[in-house]
Amino acid sequence: MIKVLFADDHEMVRIGVSSYLSSQPDIEVIAEADDGGKAVHLSLDLKPDIILLDLVMKKMDGIEATEKIIKQWPEAKIIIVTSFLDDEKVYPALEAGATSYMLKTSKASEIADAIRSTYGGQSILEPEVTGKIMNRMREKPIDYLHNQLTEREKEILLLIAQGKTNQEIAEQLFIALKTVKVHVSNILGKLEVSDRTQAVIYAFKHDLVK
Repeated sequence: MIKVLFADDHEMVRIGVSSYLSSQPDIEVIAEADDGGKAVHLSLDLKPDIILLDLVMKKMDGIEATEKIIKQWPEAKIIIVTSFLDDEKVYPALEAGATSYMLKTSKASEIADAIRSTYGGQSILEPEVTGKIMNRMREKPIDYLHNQLTEREKEILLLIAQGKTNQEIAEQLFIALKTVKVHVSNILGKLEVSDRTQAVIYAFKHDLVK
C-alpha cells in the first residue's frame, strides 16, 4: 500500500483527489494539509511514501515546503501538483528536490499513475515541463574547468604549452618568478590536474592552444 500525504489549500480539490486516490486498491491517503507549514510537519512526522504538494498555499508555498522537507528528509518523494507552468515556479520546485511535476488539469487516474511511478523510482514530468528543461539545458553554457582561469592564467597556460620554464615565463611577462609559480599552482588546481604535462594535455584537448 502506497501511503500518501496531500497538501492543497483548496478544500474541494483535496476532497476530490483524496477520494479518488483512496478508492485505489494500492493507495492510501494517510493525511491532508491546507498549507505548506502543516505539510512539512506531517511529512516529517508520518514519513509517507509520497507527498503531493500544491505550489501556491497559505503561509508557506510548495517550493519552500519542498526545501524544508528535503533538507530534513532527503529520501522524501515529492510530487508537485499545480496549475502553474511558469519558469519561476517549475525550476525552483525541481531544484528544491521535487521528484515529479504534474498539472491539476491532469486526470485523477494520471495522478494516481504518477504516484505509482514515482514510488517506483521514476521521475514523472508533464511534457511541457520536460520541454522547458531541455530548452534550458540547450541555452545554458557548459561550465568547463578552464572557464575559471583568469586571463593571466590562460596566458601562462599557453606559454607552458609552448614548453617555456617558469623562469622564461617570468622574464617574458616581466613578473616575479614567485608570481609565476603561484599562477601555475592555481592553473593546476582549477584544471584539476597534478602536473604541467597534464595541464598541457588539457589545453590541447579543449583547443586552448592554437
